[in-house]
Amino acid sequence: MNSRFFTLTAVTLIAGISFTSCGGSGDKNSNDIQTLNVSDKVRNKRIPDATNILADWSKENIVVNHWPGDPDNLHPTNGATASRSWIMQLTANYILRNDVINLNVCPDLAVAMPTVSENNLEYTYQLRKDATWDDGSPITAEDCVFMLKASLCPLTANSITKPYFSNIKNVITYPGDAYKFTIVMKQEEINNINFLSDYPVFQRKFYDPNNVLNNYTFEQFGDPAFNTDAHPDLTAWANNFNDAKYGNDISLLNYSGAYKVTEWTRGQSLILERKKNHWTQKLGKPNEYETAFPEKIIFKIVKDPTAQKLEFGSQTLDASVWMSTATVMELMNETNFSTNYNIEFTDNYSYNYIGLNMKPDGATRKKFFDDVKVRKAMAYLIPVEEIINVVSKGKARRQVGPISPLKDEFNTNLQPIPYDIAAAGKLLDEAGWKDTDGDNIRDKMIDGVKTKMQIEFKYQAGQTFVEETAIMIKEAVYKGGIDLILVPVELNTLKEHLQKHDFDMYMSAWAGGALPEEFTQLWHTKAYATGGSNYVGFGNSETDALIDKIKQTITESERIPMSQKMQQIIYDEQPYIFLYSAYRKNIIHKRFGNQIMTFDRPGNMLNNLRLLSLYGAQGGTSTKATEVGQ
Repeated sequence: MNSRFFTLTAVTLIAGISFTSCGGSGDKNSNDIQTLNVSDKVRNKRIPDATNILADWSKENIVVNHWPGDPDNLHPTNGATASRSWIMQLTANYILRNDVINLNVCPDLAVAMPTVSENNLEYTYQLRKDATWDDGSPITAEDCVFMLKASLCPLTANSITKPYFSNIKNVITYPGDAYKFTIVMKQEEINNINFLSDYPVFQRKFYDPNNVLNNYTFEQFGDPAFNTDAHPDLTAWANNFNDAKYGNDISLLNYSGAYKVTEWTRGQSLILERKKNHWTQKLGKPNEYETAFPEKIIFKIVKDPTAQKLEFGSQTLDASVWMSTATVMELMNETNFSTNYNIEFTDNYSYNYIGLNMKPDGATRKKFFDDVKVRKAMAYLIPVEEIINVVSKGKARRQVGPISPLKDEFNTNLQPIPYDIAAAGKLLDEAGWKDTDGDNIRDKMIDGVKTKMQIEFKYQAGQTFVEETAIMIKEAVYKGGIDLILVPVELNTLKEHLQKHDFDMYMSAWAGGALPEEFTQLWHTKAYATGGSNYVGFGNSETDALIDKIKQTITESERIPMSQKMQQIIYDEQPYIFLYSAYRKNIIHKRFGNQIMTFDRPGNMLNNLRLLSLYGAQGGTSTKATEVGQ
């Protein structure tokens, strides 16, 4: 998945909403998943271990990670923030895993990548037999089938991600082998394998003790005409499954990963503790995703930049990828910080953007951005380069479209839109927006009513650099005759507003990934009408057809030109004003070895950090690490 919604929130922004977009391999041989050729870019690094241990370094095998804010929830299906994704990666297992080191997909619960039928529609998985739930029972095909069926069920609350399960026609199980299953797809698509890497497996008997979903088929759940009202047992099951308790009550978080949530104080911290006698401890040589060296991982919310600097100065925070560039640059000037911490800037696929409501109802939302000329004018009025220099201190790459220039499918014909007040003014004049009363605010008669160009601008509250960006944008567009009304809101509230299309414009971000781009989640019209991530209302039958064709085209040489055409259409329509992709700031205390600064999200692998005073350097006490590292 690529995604996810990170709002100047993943939209995460920062803690933001980070939705995932799925991609896939175009190769019939699924063991040969394509990786990106980005050798010329700033990318993954394994940092050499410190050669000496300073006396004042803590000997506690605990990682305290700086966090911008709470996840929306930790529900098996109904969550969409970057911070949630990070916790799920540490507490859950997946059939396949996003390999953030090699930028591909790799097995997790599966023994290997699936075998694929000649028609590329049947994908057979074999699960490892040593993986267990916390109650000691094995993780079997039954659990995987239940996860897939629950995610597709029309009554489950996961409208944002449900489209990724819509291509499933059936799942075959094998009575003689509880660890084998075959996913049968309706049609060949690029995400037929890789979509599994973003969705955790959850236990059937815990969430469905009466096995209600076993009474229903994938065909039924995939049929738009399926009448859920005629099935009260299904409704009762879904009402219980959708209950917020499964995402917020830590006693009901039932996942199979090496860590479990033991404490969650909203607005302050979330604590993970390494499970005792976890199944991964029995593995002779676990991979990077199965290790669990720290005894505890504490996600500590510290929003104020001054407080962040104080905490790193006193070494009470061990790691961060979320701090603003300005704060990091100030810390780098302090000798104490450079002595105790490694800092690496890495490129990434995420980008910040401004979304414009293309389908205002004219009542609760005035018709500002239904006209492409107004959307283009707004793009001319936003000083992106100045924002990069001031807010990101130059540590960012200009974004011009929906796909990162790091990817081979990027359309190189797209050019940055300059800051140009005159060009904006010409377009606004043509669209009928003029200052008729001399108050410096443009206006227009709409449905017989004089309407001022006073536009609500929503974004996540509590993030300093987000607020700084919003103020800069407000000041800039005012020079073009537009009055922005700044509306900072709490993350979950912002998410609700976006899903209801209750905004004029908003600031957010998209947490992309390395896999081939699939446009459905953000740009298909069905992702607008059904509660998906197409908040702005982009698209029509022609773009829908193109998106469908892209995801059904496996051959890269055929798919890339179509992807580039789609990028051009989005660029021309300007549903988003694309801002920049900020370099990820990876900070980790030097008392930990085995530091992996990842190119892809989340940015570092906290489970791999080895306390040097306990485990030694990479070439040191490997035996002890094997004994205690889980």
